[in-house]
Amino acid sequence: MQQVKIALSKGALLDGAIDFFSKAGIEIENSEDAKRKLIRRSTIHNEAFKDYDIQFLMVRGHDVPVYVEHGAADFGIVGLDVILDSRAKVHQLQDLKYGACDLCVCSVQGKYKSVSELPSYTRVATTFPNLAKDFFHQRALEVEIINLYGSVELAPLTDLTDVIIDLVATGKTLRENGLEPIHKIMHCTAHLIANPTAFEFYKGFFAGLVGE
Repeated sequence: MQQVKIALSKGALLDGAIDFFSKAGIEIENSEDAKRKLIRRSTIHNEAFKDYDIQFLMVRGHDVPVYVEHGAADFGIVGLDVILDSRAKVHQLQDLKYGACDLCVCSVQGKYKSVSELPSYTRVATTFPNLAKDFFHQRALEVEIINLYGSVELAPLTDLTDVIIDLVATGKTLRENGLEPIHKIMHCTAHLIANPTAFEFYKGFFAGLVGE
């Protein structure tokens, strides 16, 4: 029996991941008791996976690429934004085409119409510091990046920063807090990733997942 470990984000992408594996014949335990577990077991309903012991590691979204890159997990599902910002050395295997959202520069409503209006040394709050640095560097804009891990929308409302770079799905949270997107940086969806070494070893497992 070969053991496969898969890192999943505990956040908004989890339901889609559970559905993805369910369609492949891998049922992730999801009872109320299981939801408190950091490692969840699985029930196999597909003969292609009968020789695998599949475990799911429940981690923070930004930690998924870390676990996969360092081999603590063989595969993972996480947003493209997190993959690119992490700079992790992982294989991007497949766009799973769910969890769609946009990474945007956002400001207080009516304050700026576009990025070109931002002053020099603009302060930017974000959970994606590397993507933010890349974006402004490409435009030769000097900015101060302030890395936050929650309630990024609060930063411009308290004058901590001038703008934020954050994920926007429906835009409801922005509108409710008097903010608006002024520039779309990239479109993001959930992606399946793999540790490069593990992928070579588990190519048959991946083929079963995608029906090849």
